[in-house]
Amino acid sequence: MSSCSSKFSNKQIRLGIFAFYICQGICFSSWASRIPDIKNYFHVGDGEWGNVLLMIPIGQILGMVLSGFLISRLGSKKVLLLALPLHVLGLIAVGLSSSLLTLMLSLVAFGFFGNFVNISVNTQGIIIENIYKKPIMSSFHGGWSLAGFFGSLIGLLMINLGLTPLQHYIFILFIVGILIIFNCKYLQPDKKSVSLESNEKTVQSIQETNNKSYKKKTYPEMFLYLLGITAFCGMASEGAMFDWSGIYFEEVVHVSKNWAPLGFAAFMIMMATGRFIADYAAQKWGKQRIIQVCGLSISIGLFIAVLFPHIIITTLSFMLIGLGVSSIIPTIYSLAGQKTKINTGMALTIVSSIGFVGFLLGPPIIGYISHAFNLRYSFALIGIFGICIFLLSTYLKVFKQKD
Repeated sequence: MSSCSSKFSNKQIRLGIFAFYICQGICFSSWASRIPDIKNYFHVGDGEWGNVLLMIPIGQILGMVLSGFLISRLGSKKVLLLALPLHVLGLIAVGLSSSLLTLMLSLVAFGFFGNFVNISVNTQGIIIENIYKKPIMSSFHGGWSLAGFFGSLIGLLMINLGLTPLQHYIFILFIVGILIIFNCKYLQPDKKSVSLESNEKTVQSIQETNNKSYKKKTYPEMFLYLLGITAFCGMASEGAMFDWSGIYFEEVVHVSKNWAPLGFAAFMIMMATGRFIADYAAQKWGKQRIIQVCGLSISIGLFIAVLFPHIIITTLSFMLIGLGVSSIIPTIYSLAGQKTKINTGMALTIVSSIGFVGFLLGPPIIGYISHAFNLRYSFALIGIFGICIFLLSTYLKVFKQKD
């Protein structure tokens, strides 16, 4: 394989990009690990806390408006090096918040710059994957999840040392700063467009193809929307675990606040494990079987956590949920890109947009149901989403096609 750079090997560059996924994962998990502390500090109920949790997705949506434009103009390298420090400073602003209003504004900023980090770091990942000419994106996302696990352990340590969220986040700023300094040299320039002559030939070829296939179907197939609904259920489950696992341990399992991040840590380590083995498992057993097992794992894990709120049993059930959540989105994205007859980018946009609504609505819905009833009812609802994933993957014909 050809090298991306004359100065560094492909392996060095891959590890350098991997470090930026680590940065992104540790930032988000650091926020998630202190959610129970921050919620208790502001003395808000589950319903009001659901409104607070909306702020990060709102910031991400606002970031979507500009991220693609700026990355196309400035390049993912420059955007990443600017957005990542601002993302961490958003975390610092959360730690500095003294009122609910400043907390919500800080979370909007945290989500806003987080979207720029997400788009730019994945653009870097695609550049490296194209050089390797084999799938390696799952390992990058596995790095994100692995960082989430270690981030939750850091949160657990900080809580037991009696450190405030602000002190915790300053420590994360130091870690991320070190990783940026030592790995920024490995970031790659975005691929430039091909020559004008090549572009003209490509346009001519596309026009000829379009003329030949004018009568063929060119609109999105229905299965893309059904895949989107499956992604919706998976991302709603993922978002619920990110934002409510610590609170569930504290309010339902009744552990001390020192042990509240344990559930999130258990979820994250199995999510990371699942992502590192997802490609091999799908190749051996097929994508349909993987999604079916994932859906059942989510349901069984959540129902066990609801029925038996004991610290050991719930920790094990959260591990089962993490394993279930891990492979759903990568597998669905792969199917959307491979099986459709429309442009791959459009197909992924349809599926990811529907799925993202689940990530957006899942955590607030948990809060509203918890406020009306209790948190166990909320988690039972997410368990039903796992059953929906199983049924959709069983009867959706695209899963039955040869992988």
